[in-house]
Amino acid sequence: MLFIIAIIAAVVAFFVYQSAKKRVQKSETTFAMAGFIVALLIALLQCFTIIPAGHTGVIDFLGYVSDNTLKPGVNLVNPMANVEKMSIKTQELKELMSVPSKEGLSVDLEISLLFKLDSEKANDIYKTVGPNYAEIILVPQFRSVVRGVTARYEAKALYTASREKLAGEIITELEKLVGPRGINVEQAPLRQIQLPERLTKSIEEKLQAEQESQRMEFILTREKQEADRKRIEAKGIADFQEIVSKGISEQLLKWKGIEATEKLAGSENSKVIVIGSGKDGLPLILGGN
Repeated sequence: MLFIIAIIAAVVAFFVYQSAKKRVQKSETTFAMAGFIVALLIALLQCFTIIPAGHTGVIDFLGYVSDNTLKPGVNLVNPMANVEKMSIKTQELKELMSVPSKEGLSVDLEISLLFKLDSEKANDIYKTVGPNYAEIILVPQFRSVVRGVTARYEAKALYTASREKLAGEIITELEKLVGPRGINVEQAPLRQIQLPERLTKSIEEKLQAEQESQRMEFILTREKQEADRKRIEAKGIADFQEIVSKGISEQLLKWKGIEATEKLAGSENSKVIVIGSGKDGLPLILGGN
């Protein structure tokens, strides 16, 4: 539309210039020439369009949508055509919804969806849905899929590792619905989950009991290991004593006694008086300093 207006303005300015030139009106001639140049420049600029980074351009010429899309940068286009600039960046959709669980409980769920438009199918989306495709097809499908997936899980599963599995199923099912149309689903992180108060308390008590049970099991295992260690140590001592006792004879004990007496008698700091013999024939030490 601006191109047509600029062309009309340029034609009018040209005729005014010609008329003023014949009447030798210098001021009017200058003004008309300036208007002609400005209008012509505006018309020329309409032959180019700039697509920002992270966007794609869809060409709509009088209701006909081109099969080719414009890439980011400066593009030469039909000045009569309308160029719709659509984002192909990753976008976030936040939803706060009440979803059912397998037990029929109502769970408040805050979830995000990360998605982006496929640049190769932007023209199809524009033709069949329009630039507001997210509100028309993505949001309703997303809500429906989330409710359908959560209905297959118990509420307590949202407090466990099943959350990752649930998010994966949401992505898989949603991708089947919107992927063929040109919307790529990237992630569906669960931001916040609010269960009924009584159920939350019950789950927390159960988890606490499980942790306490695991702690007691660890303590019992440790005590059992300590008892086994002491049992092995006692058996080792008993075996040692048995081996040593078998190697000690009465003659050996007498000989060791004699050796000990000789060493004491030879000591410079000792005075030993030995008289008679003991019951076993060993010398007797009566006194010393």
